[in-house]
Amino acid sequence: MFSKNKKISKLDVEQHELLENAQKRIQQKKRLYTHFVVFLVGSVFLVLINKILKYGQEYNWFIWAITFWAFLFVLHIFNVFITNKFMGKDWERLQRERLVQKQKNRISEIEQEIDSATIIESDTKKKLL
Repeated sequence: MFSKNKKISKLDVEQHELLENAQKRIQQKKRLYTHFVVFLVGSVFLVLINKILKYGQEYNWFIWAITFWAFLFVLHIFNVFITNKFMGKDWERLQRERLVQKQKNRISEIEQEIDSATIIESDTKKKLL
């Protein structure tokens, strides 16, 4: 219990990152499936309001409401299954590496400009003396 030789199981950084990504992905899919169930129940509810309770009976407005909601649901599907695949963690890492490389290149260019300006200044001072 109080010994110094405790065995602590540590996950390395990659495993931890993989677990976090898996958990995030599970949450995204869970929210999508919940959205689907709410969409189905809500659609039935809208039809019942229009047809059974005769709210706005002269016009089938529920079709437009369900169509708009279906469009939002398709956007949700697109976000979970397509956008995440193309713009996932690997894409983010690649973009981050590219930006860091651009910054390093710009810093080296500025340093070269400063060095060349310093050399020109020192040459000018030597000529004046």
